[in-house]
Amino acid sequence: MTVAIIDYGSGNLRSAAKAFERAAAGRVAITVTDDPDIVAAADRVVLPGVGAFANCMHGLRAVDGMLDAVTEVAMIRARPFLGICVGMQLMATCGLEHGRTPGLAWIAGEVSELTPADSTLKVPHMGWNDLRFATPRHPVLADLPDQAHVYFVHSYQFRPEDPAVLLASADYGGEFAAIVGRDNLIGTQFHPEKSQATGLALIANFLAWQP
Repeated sequence: MTVAIIDYGSGNLRSAAKAFERAAAGRVAITVTDDPDIVAAADRVVLPGVGAFANCMHGLRAVDGMLDAVTEVAMIRARPFLGICVGMQLMATCGLEHGRTPGLAWIAGEVSELTPADSTLKVPHMGWNDLRFATPRHPVLADLPDQAHVYFVHSYQFRPEDPAVLLASADYGGEFAAIVGRDNLIGTQFHPEKSQATGLALIANFLAWQP
């Protein structure tokens, strides 16, 4: 099995690759790549992302052939796809950071500013927080501990139109989407590669997932 972690100039790729290699324990070939042919042929694809929605979307489009490759592997071949942080947000219809920017439009919704009801809470939301899982549990979330601790760094949040795609939430002066997904797609607002045992367990489940 091959896993392609997309290199489009955004995200801590070394950290992500090391976490996937550790979770795979030598059973899976992990490749960090900016080659759309490798992405299109991969058995599983990971789209990381750090920074502003508009910049990440621009970066993805700037890699010749990458947008087509990502669309082919995720939407036509329906291979398991994981978006991390802004990589998750890019699956939305649009993002409102630095103006309105069209997203991949794979999961209906928009990405808007995180606005905690408690004015003492700072933005970006940075640090550890608890997950609240929807029931029944998604297979990628199986066996993760209740109220699992994961690591967030974000100023914007994904607001999905369909509540059914909300797989887990967290609270930061109000509930926000921590994990969304449908069909062969799943995305985490937090960073699994920085979330220690919980993150590694989620990655291992993703590698074993058969949508």
